[in-house]
This record gives sequence, C-alpha cells and structure tokens, in this order.
Amino acid sequence: MKRLKENMEERAQRLALYIIENRTTVRAAAQKFGISKSTVHKDISERLPQFNRTLYLQVKEILEINKAQRHIRGGIATRKKYRGA
Repeated sequence: MKRLKENMEERAQRLALYIIENRTTVRAAAQKFGISKSTVHKDISERLPQFNRTLYLQVKEILEINKAQRHIRGGIATRKKYRGA
C-alpha cells in the first residue's frame, strides 16, 4: 500500500511539473500520461497540496488561467468544426 501512495504522489508531482512547464490543460496532461481527466484533477487538487503546497500553488495559477480561457477555446473549436477547417 505504501508503494501505491508513493506512486500517486510522484504522479501528482510529475503532472504538475508537466502542466507548469508546458502551460497545458488538464485534458492535454491526461492524454500525455494516459490517464483520465478526473485522475489528473484529483491528483492536482487533492493529493498535491498535501505534500507539496508550493508546487500546487504554481500549477493552480495555470489551471485558473485555463479555466478563464476555456470558453474562448470552445468557441474556436466550434467555429473550426462548422467551417470545415
């Protein structure tokens, strides 16, 4: 059981570093690591603050920016879909 916990902590840290370095979304990180968006979100928002608060605060900033911009990305995707681009 201890090994599993270490793996979750390590995964949460690797996810956070990936999101920070690439300024990417939860969806993109999930795809890169081959896990679900729910798992990424849980690792970042629940597990990471328990053992690395500093890293959590850094990644939280990027996720807040992504959240503020998601309606814009959605509009662009819809426009591309219907324009056939």
